Amino acid sequence: MSAADARKIKNGRLTGDDGLIVSGERKDSDGGAPGAIGVNIFLWRATLDTLSFMPIASADPFGGVILTDWYEDPKTPGERFKVNAVILDKTLRADGIKVSVFKQKMEKSGWRDQKVKDNLGRSMEDAILTRARELRLKQLGK
Repeated sequence: MSAADARKIKNGRLTGDDGLIVSGERKDSDGGAPGAIGVNIFLWRATLDTLSFMPIASADPFGGVILTDWYEDPKTPGERFKVNAVILDKTLRADGIKVSVFKQKMEKSGWRDQKVKDNLGRSMEDAILTRARELRLKQLGK
């Protein structure tokens, strides 16, 4: 074993096959590692997967915040959406993510904020949680 490999094992690495970690220890069953960054890796990956059709403006794995830029669906020109997602917990829980959706519509004077359906954010949270569970089961080999 090389000195670099020994150092990685002893000190850990910032990124790797299992996601963001800051220690070289084994991961807990919730997807985190002892001393890990404060977000659940399954929720993190699932959120990125779910929002992948939108341009990502900012993604902070340390704080668990993902912000998209405005996205205009070609099927509905003159209407655009933006999403803010915050991962709230280290564990994979139903209340571990909060999604806020913003909508604007083009009018003669420019983009104007519009009311978003109350259940749209919750529907996105459900899609993210479903994807996170799939990723978790895949890791367990089920």
